[in-house]
Amino acid sequence: MDQVPAVILGLCSFTHDSAAALLVNGELVGFVEEERLSQQKHTREYPHHAIAWLLDQAGLTPSDVDAVAYNFQPARYLAETPAAARLLLSSTTRPRALPRAMGFTKVALRTQRRLQYLRRQFPRARVTPVLHHRAHQLTAFTASGWSEAAVLVVDSLGERQTTTIAQGHHAELPRARTLEAIYDPASLGYVYGAVTEHLGWRRGDEEGTVMALAALGDATRFRPVFTRALRTTATGFAVDPAYFPPRVLHSGYARISPLFTARTCPPRHPDEPLQPVHQDLAAALQEHTEQVMLHLARRAHQVTGSRRVCVGGGVATNCVSIGKIIRESIFDEVFVPPAPGDAGTAIGAAIAVHTDTGSRQPLDGVARTCYLGPSYPQPHLDLARWPGLEEKTLGEETADFLADQLAHGMIVGLFQGRVEAGPRALGNRSILASPLEDSVVERLNATVKFREPFRPFAPMVLAERADEFFTLGQDAPYMSMASQVTDKAREQIPTVVHANGTSRLQTVTAWQNPFMHDVLRAFAHRTGVPVLINTSLNVKGKPICGTPDMALECLATSGLDALLLEGRWITK
Repeated sequence: MDQVPAVILGLCSFTHDSAAALLVNGELVGFVEEERLSQQKHTREYPHHAIAWLLDQAGLTPSDVDAVAYNFQPARYLAETPAAARLLLSSTTRPRALPRAMGFTKVALRTQRRLQYLRRQFPRARVTPVLHHRAHQLTAFTASGWSEAAVLVVDSLGERQTTTIAQGHHAELPRARTLEAIYDPASLGYVYGAVTEHLGWRRGDEEGTVMALAALGDATRFRPVFTRALRTTATGFAVDPAYFPPRVLHSGYARISPLFTARTCPPRHPDEPLQPVHQDLAAALQEHTEQVMLHLARRAHQVTGSRRVCVGGGVATNCVSIGKIIRESIFDEVFVPPAPGDAGTAIGAAIAVHTDTGSRQPLDGVARTCYLGPSYPQPHLDLARWPGLEEKTLGEETADFLADQLAHGMIVGLFQGRVEAGPRALGNRSILASPLEDSVVERLNATVKFREPFRPFAPMVLAERADEFFTLGQDAPYMSMASQVTDKAREQIPTVVHANGTSRLQTVTAWQNPFMHDVLRAFAHRTGVPVLINTSLNVKGKPICGTPDMALECLATSGLDALLLEGRWITK
């Protein structure tokens, strides 16, 4: 393939959070996580549902695909094979040297086989592996729409890199140049995941639960442990292997050492009641994570000289850390893309191939947008599968009607337009409720979301009135930043203020989501408060509902009062 590819398919697959993105002549046709269509949360399977939808959207077949961009490079893993020899120098790490080298080699070979599989699926396409952190960088920077910015990526592992600082240039044909990198076993995502698992939650899924629990604990109890285990350096941070043994890329190797357990607490079983010791451990972990993230942000500012920063990678979903970076005024503005985790690298990988192959076609459809997945504007609903459900079609005053129902205490699922990119529901696949009644929050936890009562619910607010309730001082369109709140918020909407005095808010503009902006205005007209609780349209353990059938199942099997599905009011 000597010519510039017109049709580029970007993929995240075979690891976790499988997803696909499609660029045609530089325009992003769409992006969707496979879980939204397959109903398997965090699925690692080949995203055949996502790919089929994208090709159908563009009127293409697999033979029309010119290039496939994959979000890992197998050869990069092999560099760790000789590097693992350094572990032989210490008695603490020596037992892991050989299995670590073998594990990275095994993953390199497995990744190469995955590329061969993709070549069989798209025999006319050139399949290109893209460095994982580069894909993250391009996703974050391009989504910002800025012409220049620092780019900070922090995750668990991308081949060997765990943290990179880059500088992004050119909004329409983006470039990201890596300036500094930190390599495994120094990994903030690895540490956070390990402690999440130690506390009885699923690593790679429930780190947000630990972040919420941290607000209830006292960090001083285990602060000395993390000061030793996760220390900052002049250019980044280091992890003490005495507390967190080096990663081995196959099962059977603990991520927590006996020393860490002896100095903190025994592993908690998922069914075990939470104790103050668990809260305190979460608090110390979160406090040190914030300190490291602030240190990395300052380092990014120092080496780039940029006034703005884009943050990507799995650790970018730690909204409290992002809020701290904003509050410290290290940069004039902070941006987190709607899909900062691995799923979003499908977009970045496609962008990398688009720019690397010499295309002069400007990118379109990536910047400042999050509604990128399938829509179902006129779905055929067969309610026979759910005998208790009834529907009626609403008229033009749908936003007023919904606001009125919410003001009267109903909990309503909302299914409209295209599926959101990323882990947050942003008004198209949401559960909405009034923040003015404590009983509503209690019902949300107990009968709808089936989750821990200490976990906070996030507010969505009219962007033009956000400063009345939140002190963030910048837009937060993708619910990725925790903000301090005003006295007015504490008095009027304490249900969305967490124990640490913050809220993970979403600011809504008329441009971003016209319908939700109308609903918020109508709710404010009735109550005086332009704020609603917004949580994802799913129950615990299930992915966000991507299809009408998934949404109807959520309504039928949870405590939702109603579902507004593309103008149809469905109750039970």
